[in-house]
Amino acid sequence: MTQTHEDPIQSAHEWLEEAARHLHLDPKEATALIREILDLTKDVAHNRSRPAAPLTAFLVGLASSDVDEARSNIAALKQVLQ
Repeated sequence: MTQTHEDPIQSAHEWLEEAARHLHLDPKEATALIREILDLTKDVAHNRSRPAAPLTAFLVGLASSDVDEARSNIAALKQVLQ
């Protein structure tokens, strides 16, 4: 990533697409759930543990075989947080 943007979401999209290509993943899948993951990690950080927030995103990735399963896993964890 050679340039930065003032829009953090745009910057996140660009980084995730770049990282996905390096990891041989589909860049569209890597950015499909940005809002949902950010919302989940925000809730974890505020309701459970700040350090656990990025690790929760990692767990969602480990537990998910595709975007639809990731969406379902995010929803399940959001229920646990309520």
